[in-house]
Amino acid sequence: MKSITSLHGKVETVGVRRTESADAPDINSLITPSTADVFGRVHVIYLLEQANLAVTLTNTSNELLAHAAFLNHPNVDFVDQACWEPWFCEQFGADKCTPLNTLFMHLFVALPEFSILHKLGECVHLCRLFPEPALAELFEPLACLQDPESPCSAFVCLRHNHVPRLHIRRARVEDHDDLTPILAEHASMLNASYGPYFLADLIEAQDEDHHAAVSQDEGTAVGFISASAEVNLKLLSQCFELAPFDRLCKPAPEGPTEMEPGLDIAALPQEPDADSLSDQEVAWRRDALKNKYRHMREGTGNLLSAPISLCATYRAGQGAPPAPVTTSPSPAHVPDARHSFFLSPSVFIHRSVDFLPYMFALFPDRDFCVISVPMMVPEFPLLKRFLRVTPRPASSLPHELYICHRSSLLTCVRPPPSSTQHHDSHGTPLQAFVAVVQEQVVGTAIIRNEEDIEYIRSHYNIESFIYFSHHQREDHGQLSHFALNPIFQYYARHFLGEALRLGHKSCLYYPIYPPHQIIKNGFNASAHSLTWALGCMVPVRPRRQIVYPLEELGINAPPAQVSKEEVPYALNHFSRKLTMEPKLTINSRIVVVGASDTGMSFLEVLSFCPHLRFNNLILISTHGFPDSGINENMRFLSTSHSYSAQDHAQLSLRSRVHVVAGKIISIDRAAKHVVVSGGCQVAYDHLVLCTGQQYQVPCPTGVDISQQVTNSDAEVQRSQWYRWPVPSNLLTLNDNHDCQIAYHWLLENFIDGEGNVVIYGNSIDAYTCVEALLCMGVSGSRIHLVHLPTDSPGSCFNNPTVERAVTEALNKRGVTVYENCLLAQVNDGQDPEPITAVSFTTNKEALRMECSVFMNFSRKGVDHDTFRVLNDACLVYDGGLIIDTAFLTNDPAIRAAGPLTKFARRYYADSWEHAHFNSKEVGQALAAALLPLFDPTLEPTSNLPEGMDRLVLIYADAKIQGGKLPGGYSYLQVAKPAICMPLVAQPSPAKHGQEMVTGSIEAGKYFCLYVNQHGVVESITCLSLKPIPVSNYLCLYGKHEQLLNRLCDRFDEGLIHDFYSYFKEPWCLAVYHDRFADFEEEVRQIMESAKVQLVQKVLNEEAVSENPKIYLKNIFQKSDSITTLKKSMLNYLNYNRYHLTMYAQPGLI
Repeated sequence: MKSITSLHGKVETVGVRRTESADAPDINSLITPSTADVFGRVHVIYLLEQANLAVTLTNTSNELLAHAAFLNHPNVDFVDQACWEPWFCEQFGADKCTPLNTLFMHLFVALPEFSILHKLGECVHLCRLFPEPALAELFEPLACLQDPESPCSAFVCLRHNHVPRLHIRRARVEDHDDLTPILAEHASMLNASYGPYFLADLIEAQDEDHHAAVSQDEGTAVGFISASAEVNLKLLSQCFELAPFDRLCKPAPEGPTEMEPGLDIAALPQEPDADSLSDQEVAWRRDALKNKYRHMREGTGNLLSAPISLCATYRAGQGAPPAPVTTSPSPAHVPDARHSFFLSPSVFIHRSVDFLPYMFALFPDRDFCVISVPMMVPEFPLLKRFLRVTPRPASSLPHELYICHRSSLLTCVRPPPSSTQHHDSHGTPLQAFVAVVQEQVVGTAIIRNEEDIEYIRSHYNIESFIYFSHHQREDHGQLSHFALNPIFQYYARHFLGEALRLGHKSCLYYPIYPPHQIIKNGFNASAHSLTWALGCMVPVRPRRQIVYPLEELGINAPPAQVSKEEVPYALNHFSRKLTMEPKLTINSRIVVVGASDTGMSFLEVLSFCPHLRFNNLILISTHGFPDSGINENMRFLSTSHSYSAQDHAQLSLRSRVHVVAGKIISIDRAAKHVVVSGGCQVAYDHLVLCTGQQYQVPCPTGVDISQQVTNSDAEVQRSQWYRWPVPSNLLTLNDNHDCQIAYHWLLENFIDGEGNVVIYGNSIDAYTCVEALLCMGVSGSRIHLVHLPTDSPGSCFNNPTVERAVTEALNKRGVTVYENCLLAQVNDGQDPEPITAVSFTTNKEALRMECSVFMNFSRKGVDHDTFRVLNDACLVYDGGLIIDTAFLTNDPAIRAAGPLTKFARRYYADSWEHAHFNSKEVGQALAAALLPLFDPTLEPTSNLPEGMDRLVLIYADAKIQGGKLPGGYSYLQVAKPAICMPLVAQPSPAKHGQEMVTGSIEAGKYFCLYVNQHGVVESITCLSLKPIPVSNYLCLYGKHEQLLNRLCDRFDEGLIHDFYSYFKEPWCLAVYHDRFADFEEEVRQIMESAKVQLVQKVLNEEAVSENPKIYLKNIFQKSDSITTLKKSMLNYLNYNRYHLTMYAQPGLI
């Protein structure tokens, strides 16, 4: 913010920000006839969609004072946007104006008393082609060389006239007084990082290998930099992937041009994690990378064959100066690095790049400059010219390494004026572009026309970034390949922007297919190469799709481009608006332990922040990234419907999250790292524990069943841990990886045999396991389902009808079910490897049975190894890991969420554990609590009043479970999150709501829906022999019955006989739409406004003679609110027409 004085003498505090679409009405109000004379007729929204940069001047009340929009081509119709350079040079002799340093003003509007100030990064020239009186003092005319009488005039505003380049010179001792105030701002941090030092001594100690320089403004030193040629290459090579830069060593003159065989895929930033890919995909990706680097080396010639032995090491900081590069044992590995740093006041920090040419001149034999920055220090402007080097997985160095090549300071990076056009095998047009520096090719990009844009619009939320209607079909392109020399990575965003300009595109899309789909479906591996452009693009969230009853809809069904099934992929987006909108880089190491629904939801929120780039998101999971490539035969477990295989494919978190496969074995809170099985250390700045609960191996009671004991005689210690080797045929399934292993083991060792399988447990997973075994071909007579004693009557379904259906199905298939059994002995107390017999105590007689496989679903709890890790780390554990309402443990650097946790006793909320709520919603709340630490657009949580900080957050999303049950039933239960209560203890629905049931289990169409006393759907239970449209029915939860076409009245009148058919009717499909919640909110706001108007009218009336309800209804129908509601509804249907084709609209009938 800055205070300025208008031409009328009015003092305003103003600020410059990016223009938003919501500013369009205010911009239109500033457009005058003279504006149209200069810039022509302007469609503001369209211009904002196409502008490379649009900025707005506002005051403290957010009132718009001025606006300017800039594009990378002139605002004239007679010059092609791809060919303006030769025309502009011939017409005005401006040979120094290039797409890299020039923007053209396409609109400027302002209140008469205000003008605008721009900060445009590397842009040197601002041009406009027509006179604008308000800018006469800022823009200088360019002489027209071709036709002086031409109506087209050009005016230029040079950056250095308003933001002059800083003068850089050698530091002198007398600069000490000017620099002291700058250092004083960070004195405490400097002393902590470097220890006591004297700046004057540092300046005097300069020699051939150590230099110091200052930036000077009007004779005053305003910035300081110190550099050293002494760099520990061995340490850097151990901690960072330097293979793409020849490990910063000068290659032999006759050396090979191929990449070194040892190059790891992880050396490339912004790439999918190599550990999460299959061997086949890793092989072809590695070959593609080798070929890419070989061609880039051959094309760059001297640029890459220059001496590369390392040059200056800078230390930089805006809010807090960084620490020197050191190893954990000793700081002596980097000689004199403690003196290398950079400081500049914030007013000059954006010109810090002016230091680089001077410092490279001081080290003429060095081609690279490296900067080591502590991870917790925010990225400052100087680092924008540097490339971040990917750290090695085993690196524990708490620093990020940035690297800059002297050739990257060249300002002549440009694509050639034309591109090559081809067609692929399907006839789709292709455009190929290359980036050229000093006649050498340093990058390439291949773009194809996006022929499937209707599918993208309907399946991905691209309208969060663009106004779709303001982009023509031919404006959309798909990025197939992108490669750029790493030393010019700074220009990646500019290269993409130029490809858009030269290709006459406005939007680019880049799909990422999951590895298992590439191999399974036989995709061409070279169809899309790995790209570093992901760092410039924004991830696009997938949209929830309606499950359409296509047969019932007939000709009213949506078009095939919308409803067709395609291989799912993740989508990334780039547009002209993003060419000058860099992301905020977050280098803090955020380590998530556990690939549970809570942990994945947390990572999803952070990964999909479009303006943030988290470089160090790490997931530690026992089996790596959740395997979503299993088939239906492997589904032994129930599902929460939080993340399906399609969800994982469309999110592609593996492309933004580093995965460490292993189990955490210790936490070092002092050193802030965790140790993973195998000895790997993973350092963290923020540790998030989301391990959840797993089925634990049951511990036999050890009683001798020959003594005729019962359950009452057995001493049960439910918290006892099984401490012995687990038998090979005792299968405990907790995730998809376990299911895959169990499936293949059963095929090899059990299916063709004659032995029995014992399934031990009461949960829904025990029933889904039975169904999976039956589907594998196991005879029901070989399956024994053993239930444990429970504290309450009823089953896990909490619904007698579902329980009866499952019991009948088990009896029909010959499955034997045993109740109230406790595991007493394995192999009669002998060696349990392998299990051949198991014994149980019951409430009556003891039970012994032979078995070949024992499948365990007995008890869920915190894993013993996890508990030991938490206990050894001195984290408070009291039946669960203790957290507060901000998810913090007793260590401020460690947070936790999910079933692993429990609230501290001071909250008096022992019953409201996270296990009772939707895990995905809990993960989102966890991310919301952490994001204010990094996102400057979010306000940090303020201190709550005393007592209010003890309020526990209650979640609203439904608790969901489903799966395939015996009898071939598809099962779905959606219920309000609450403390689990047995059916017999629940209040009568007649007193607290209405329970509506249609269908029967015999017909395989059972549907139970519960509406509470407020008319809101609170519970849904489905049991069907046909597939259930789960995503549709989840939308019913929380909806009022009036919204569902007067559901209760129709049911009471006998008009609804089958809920499955009722919720297939076309009227209901709009409720399933992913944007229906936004429409509801809009209607709610309209009704709130209508209430205020009604109250005012009633207060103005002296007396009301008729029924008040009828009177209010009549007033409402005569008001403007009813018209507004109808308009809002029609707009909703019209805007989402491609999804909701079954609804009639005005003009279509």
